[in-house]
Amino acid sequence: MAKAPGEWTPARATKEINACARSEGLTLSWKYHAKEQMLARDISMGDVLHVLRRGFVYGPPRNATRAGYHKYIVETTTPNSEGRAVGVVVISDGACELKIITVMWRDEL
Repeated sequence: MAKAPGEWTPARATKEINACARSEGLTLSWKYHAKEQMLARDISMGDVLHVLRRGFVYGPPRNATRAGYHKYIVETTTPNSEGRAVGVVVISDGACELKIITVMWRDEL
């Protein structure tokens, strides 16, 4: 069993998630809720990938259900978002697997 990545600062989370999302070894997994939210908000897979590759983590993480894992909100505008910031809640395994928890418009919080 792989060791949990632990808690990252927002700067480190940004760096790690961006690098993983740009990697050819990227593995994505999805909560069904995330797919529902994308459909309801007309946010595409390309938008989600853009956020993961180029977005920023501004706030502290929240604990995930598994010990040692944390949820981060990565956000930025995308070419298709008409100036609105898209947020992606993601859990990283510390290697190159990202689990998408949900997708949202940041101004709807």
